[in-house]
Amino acid sequence: MKVTVVGAGAVGASCAEYIAIKNFASEVVLLDIKEGYAEGKAMDLMQCASLNGFDTKITGVTNDYSKTANSDICVITSGIPRKPGMTREELIGINAGIVKAVSTSLLEHSPNMILIVVSNPMDTMTYLAHKTLDIPKNRIIGMGGALDSARFKYRLAEALGAPISDVDGMVVGGHSDTGMVPLISHATRNSIKVSEFLSAERLSQVAEDTKVGGATLTKLLGTSAWYAPGAAVSGLVQAIACDQKKLFPCSTFLEGEYGLNDICIGVPVILGRNGIEKIVDIPLSDAEKAHMQASAEGVKKTNGLLDV
Repeated sequence: MKVTVVGAGAVGASCAEYIAIKNFASEVVLLDIKEGYAEGKAMDLMQCASLNGFDTKITGVTNDYSKTANSDICVITSGIPRKPGMTREELIGINAGIVKAVSTSLLEHSPNMILIVVSNPMDTMTYLAHKTLDIPKNRIIGMGGALDSARFKYRLAEALGAPISDVDGMVVGGHSDTGMVPLISHATRNSIKVSEFLSAERLSQVAEDTKVGGATLTKLLGTSAWYAPGAAVSGLVQAIACDQKKLFPCSTFLEGEYGLNDICIGVPVILGRNGIEKIVDIPLSDAEKAHMQASAEGVKKTNGLLDV
């Protein structure tokens, strides 16, 4: 199992580290355009191998896509990160060109790859990959919902005063501060609805804190977060590589599901060796349906800025 991660910045390097530590891949190729940067990150990570007990080989390369040949899974994290006060949508002009060029180069060397898009604005960049690459839609996946759901569960556990292992919850919709749809109606604490423990007002605050989870960290750190995004990507990669049939909310191309067409947006899917193996239709409350529709309209507005 060979995995390529394009972009050796904080998110890409964290992703490579988590994949290596889980020890399910034979090789991780870390690629960056900055001379020597990926090579240095790869060397640093390989010096962790004996300390963290993994045998995955991590290779760093500078802009040489031939070294990514025959990758089973490719991840695009490259692009400029958010800065304080910047929305994900404001990144579109620069990152669209990067994602289009990178995805085309990856496919040239790995025609059977499954592609995971992380670059922001993620739903629009995933849509761009669909319009750029002539491959089945199940092999192009946007990573946003897994991260947003992890932040949702963190906020729920915080509000409940419960261990995180007690809590389950999911976020669908667009991966943006206004587009996320935390599914309060499906959130549970050990199978008991969280509404049994928390007031509607407190749950509303949890949802709002979840939506601005990335912006909150950007304000504190001065740049985008990387630990949780890297861990979220590694979870998707492992589910595909190990054919786990795990359910994650991911951005996928919809053709009528959830009443939406010609859009990539976060919905529950089953991930396995073929990428997205099934889109799961779950019931939404009237409020969640309305939020999902508004989220889709926002994503389509951003998509309209693309030159496709």
